[in-house]
Amino acid sequence: MEPVCYSIIGLLIGFGLDQLFGDPEKLPHPIVGFGHLISFGEKYLNNGKFLFAKGALMTIFLTVSIYFIPYLFINITTNYNYIFNLLLTAIIVFYCLSARTLRDEVRQVFEALEQSTDAGRKQLSRIVGRDTATLETQQIRSAALETLAENLSDGVIAPLFWFALLGAPGMLAYKMINTLDSMIGYKNDRYFYFGKFAARLDDVANYVPARITAFIMLLSANKLSKTDFVFKNGSQHSSPNSGYPEAALASILNCRFGGPNSYFGSIVEKPFIGSNNRLLVLDDMQSAVKINRYCEVIMIQLVSILMLFLS
Repeated sequence: MEPVCYSIIGLLIGFGLDQLFGDPEKLPHPIVGFGHLISFGEKYLNNGKFLFAKGALMTIFLTVSIYFIPYLFINITTNYNYIFNLLLTAIIVFYCLSARTLRDEVRQVFEALEQSTDAGRKQLSRIVGRDTATLETQQIRSAALETLAENLSDGVIAPLFWFALLGAPGMLAYKMINTLDSMIGYKNDRYFYFGKFAARLDDVANYVPARITAFIMLLSANKLSKTDFVFKNGSQHSSPNSGYPEAALASILNCRFGGPNSYFGSIVEKPFIGSNNRLLVLDDMQSAVKINRYCEVIMIQLVSILMLFLS
């Protein structure tokens, strides 16, 4: 069997494990380890002068290290045992994907709203960065679905994209970049300079995957006629990437996303995506979750075919 076949089998096993179990809460998680490394570096470097340079160096060091350490390990062990390579690949994919967990978290937001608005706010706070304390029911549902679309790109399509290009080490490096952005990529007093490079690197790493995500979403919903809507509205978003999958889901559900939101007590103005400000209901969540499932399967197939073609 060709070496690429072991990688593809490992990819499929890891994807299957994620679909079955989601993020393993009771097991050590490498992303948590990434967070500890970032916190350690930020504690000692994010002070004094040259904050942008220090933040950039930390970002580059962590990203390069998290790529080359598993790269060397995998290549050395592959010379002796392809089965070990397969199992290691499966474990990395399992930990780097968040398809099942994302769907479950969004579903739980809608279920919590059936109990009370406060319960919905509390559940939503687990998956969004915006302030949730004053959000009303419609805003909570909208935020949950926006997050579902955005994180389909960040949590599934982008990791698989980088796996296709750079293998399991590339997937880990992408997750490091994404974790750096989520921890220090903020435009506030503390991180404005120190986290700027990490935020820009995350934009670059997600540029192609975000647009692939939007296209696959439209394809899976048989809505390719909405491509112009997606690119028009996606390009107006404050983020260079997240607007595209959000616009794709808004076009599929014929609803409106976006608008002003509060982050760390400050109002951030965001453009509206779509014009139909209708009430979002449980059926919308179920349709969105179904779209996510279709997109995950399509992307896995595309990555497997691409890897075979490039081998």
